Amino acid sequence: TEDRVIEAFNEDVETVLSDCAILYDDFDDLPEEAQLIIANMMFNLGRPRLSKFKGMKAGVDSRDWNKAADEMIDSAWYRQVPNRAERLVNRMRALA
Repeated sequence: TEDRVIEAFNEDVETVLSDCAILYDDFDDLPEEAQLIIANMMFNLGRPRLSKFKGMKAGVDSRDWNKAADEMIDSAWYRQVPNRAERLVNRMRALA
């Protein structure tokens, strides 16, 4: 039913945001655009795989948005979902 679809979506959003806060302990303090990018990737990849983006995390942690973007490009994910990845990389670079 439509109600169940909305319920499942809301559960997914809660899981994504919770996982973002686990991976980035200062998630709520990041710029909103960075939060949206990370949440998008978390939804796509899940926490186990996104947690392997150590270089990206280091870039985000140091607020070096270009480093974070460079590290996003240096991944299998970037080659697997090139359109989505390129949009998110461009959005990350725009934070710089």
